[in-house]
Amino acid sequence: MKNLVILGAGTGGTLMANKLRARVPDSWRITVVDRDNDHIYQPGLLFLPFGLYRPTEVVRPRDEFLPDGVDFRVAEVDTVDASAKKIVFCDGSRLAYDVLVVATGAKTVPAKTEGMLGAGWNETVFDFYTLEGATALGRALEGWKGGRFVINPIEMPIKCPVAPLELAFLADHFFHERNMRDAVEIVYATPLDAAFTKPRAAAELGALLERKNITLETNWNTSKVDGEKGVMEAYDGRTLDFDILVAVPLHYGSDWVEKSSLGDGNGFLPTDKHSLQVEGQPDIFALGDTTNVPASKAGSVAHFQGEVVVENVVRHIEGLLPLPAFDGHTNCFIETGFGKAILIDFNYDTEPLPGRYPFPGVGPFSLLEETAINHWGKLGFKWVYWNLLLKGEDMGLDHRMLMAGKQA
Repeated sequence: MKNLVILGAGTGGTLMANKLRARVPDSWRITVVDRDNDHIYQPGLLFLPFGLYRPTEVVRPRDEFLPDGVDFRVAEVDTVDASAKKIVFCDGSRLAYDVLVVATGAKTVPAKTEGMLGAGWNETVFDFYTLEGATALGRALEGWKGGRFVINPIEMPIKCPVAPLELAFLADHFFHERNMRDAVEIVYATPLDAAFTKPRAAAELGALLERKNITLETNWNTSKVDGEKGVMEAYDGRTLDFDILVAVPLHYGSDWVEKSSLGDGNGFLPTDKHSLQVEGQPDIFALGDTTNVPASKAGSVAHFQGEVVVENVVRHIEGLLPLPAFDGHTNCFIETGFGKAILIDFNYDTEPLPGRYPFPGVGPFSLLEETAINHWGKLGFKWVYWNLLLKGEDMGLDHRMLMAGKQA
């Protein structure tokens, strides 16, 4: 019997297990490995600080979403010996593979920024990319009387690049609802030279920040944080005071990637951006946040990449070359507060454009436009995620970005 191993039981790994079990011959054993059995719905962490979701709504057992005929193993990966095609676990045990799919994601590393984990961590300095951080921020906001509220993604790439902007917009809404918006100065400090990476979307989002009286501080590269004094410093010498800092810490891939000499120096796997085959490793494919492809580290990307990886794994098993089919397709709902959201849809070569999605001329979602239906789409995605996406159901969405319905 041959072995197909999937490392990671998050979004990418789970949907791959479901899709591949339906496509790979029964003579192949499929094993999914993760360090724990807690599957976190990461888009839900954004809503926790504002009391819109409860922690119980965003965490479920990983094995609940894995199909029959797939083995699930809770273990910590130490290294992958690609030449011997074996995975070595921290307890010393080993697992051989014939084909390996890597979906181990990205992690936040606050310790990489001087002072971030010092005095004030989870008191005046927070993150919201972890369950602990999002809930701690929620507790702090419950009795907060106002001051300067700073949001700062330390450096790109990060998971869901629009999430820090969403936090700024939802904070604006939250403080308005509490009749304290005049007592709060919201600052969005970004290492980018604009509100977002894509020019057309950056212009729209920058204008929205201005309309909501949220200060945009660009080209801000944080060198250190002092939570006790309430000040952050940039490498160019600029300083920014804060009463609450919500940081998006530096992101790195998995430790085992570098330990196995497979990584790019930051723990991400060098991956062909079209075939999603790991460079120099014909038996290894990767998807989601663990890759170094120049696409957003977002759930939609893992979904669209999954369609390509499934086909290419099946082709590889059949002795065929992989197809260069992934075009960088990404779409994101961006919560803007007050019951509205923006939807953007783009790929490697085409930036977000106005139009309708997913059905040309019909929608129901509007692209690059702030609407109520987009907001309900964002909220409704939680049900779609738990009930359709993870289970590998056909959602009727093309993994490619289509120009139909868009206005160039």
